[in-house]
Amino acid sequence: MALVDARDDDYTVSFIRKSVVKATVTIPEPYMLTLSNLDLLSGRFPVTYFYIYHKAKHNSSSASIADELRKSLANCLSHFYPFAGRIISNTETHEPEIVCDNTGALFLEAQSSNSLKELDLYNLNKCLEGKLVPTNQEFPVQVQLTNYKCGGIIITFTFDHALGDASSFSKFLLMWSQIARKKSLSFSPDHRRYLLRARNPPIYNHSFDESFISCSLNDIHNISTPRTLVKRLYYIDTSSIDMLQKIVSIDGTKRTKIEAFSAYIWKIMVKAIDKGHKKCKMGWLVDGRTRICTYNEKVTENYIGNALSIAVGEASVSEIDQALLSDVAKKVHNAISKVTSAEHFLDLIDWIEWNKPGLMLSKIVLGQGGPAIVVSSGRRFPVAEVDFGFGSPVLGTVYSTIKKLGVGYINQRQGAKGDGSWTVSAILWPDMIEALESDSNHVFQPMTSNHLKL
Repeated sequence: MALVDARDDDYTVSFIRKSVVKATVTIPEPYMLTLSNLDLLSGRFPVTYFYIYHKAKHNSSSASIADELRKSLANCLSHFYPFAGRIISNTETHEPEIVCDNTGALFLEAQSSNSLKELDLYNLNKCLEGKLVPTNQEFPVQVQLTNYKCGGIIITFTFDHALGDASSFSKFLLMWSQIARKKSLSFSPDHRRYLLRARNPPIYNHSFDESFISCSLNDIHNISTPRTLVKRLYYIDTSSIDMLQKIVSIDGTKRTKIEAFSAYIWKIMVKAIDKGHKKCKMGWLVDGRTRICTYNEKVTENYIGNALSIAVGEASVSEIDQALLSDVAKKVHNAISKVTSAEHFLDLIDWIEWNKPGLMLSKIVLGQGGPAIVVSSGRRFPVAEVDFGFGSPVLGTVYSTIKKLGVGYINQRQGAKGDGSWTVSAILWPDMIEALESDSNHVFQPMTSNHLKL
């Protein structure tokens, strides 16, 4: 893969070096890791996180920072051995599987022509698109270190979704940062994907046929996207979050911050969709860790792999438009509650077993069933903790390189300052962006360098 500099009207990113980082501890023989049924539900989408570090204080030279990152990454891969492997297609089932052969992770170094404070962080299309080396299918983990004139850096981490979900990647980044700072490891990753095997015989509620569908990687790459989607980054202050939660928590019932936030988005959404639509949907990613118990073994929070389902709420446009925010929050709560049981996840695993071989996906993500927005909560995802020895980041969030998506997507992260504020990454259609930004409550504030004190 040749490194090609990225240029636009504002600044240039020059790619300096690429290298492959292998795990320091190798196993005697390569082995094949079969993916779980919930891994087949991931969609194989690339997942990218980016972290901004205002001043890299590890050493004066960027080369030493890169060297230290590579060294600690090699040690981390020894604990996350599948992440140093290759993902191939099984010749019989055509399902992906991981060859644990220590191929390694791809590490790239780049130099930007501008300073961090000059970045248009709000417009992610402009800020990062084209500034990252395209995903290399040979390496399911790809890291890019970009140095800026001001002495700051941005590190992006790109993962193949078959490796795991947000919880898995958060554990990876947390352990890597602990190793880099020579701290005691706070957990041991659990790579036993067989824990999510189907029951014998597999049984499930046939309502799953209405929510999920079997598909191919080609179907996913060619998702019908009827509207242009734009990528934006927002700051939400603590007072706005608390205000929404207070409004929806009535009659002695306290709603969560995500339930309140989702209700607010749903109310805005009905003002921003084509008038011809009578119904609309919201979706929420739900983690099955600590809920799933198979064959008397519980799936713990240290499980590495995909363990997600999706809750879907549907309502008529007029119903949401006319309802009180607290009533919409109740709908959100009821929809999420339906997929939080162990039985739901066991049924989902069995449904996938019945519909194999192939990949699976939620119909809402494929864009089937009308306008929809999926909300992903990253409240447990580490931000300030991702310190590699040169200070905590001023921002940590998710960025998507996906070109086509059948649904709007909103991802929430805790702010790096730890003051209760949120960073929200959004992939939405222009009318929805305009509706959020023009709302009189001003909950969604376009992210600027001032918010990060750059």
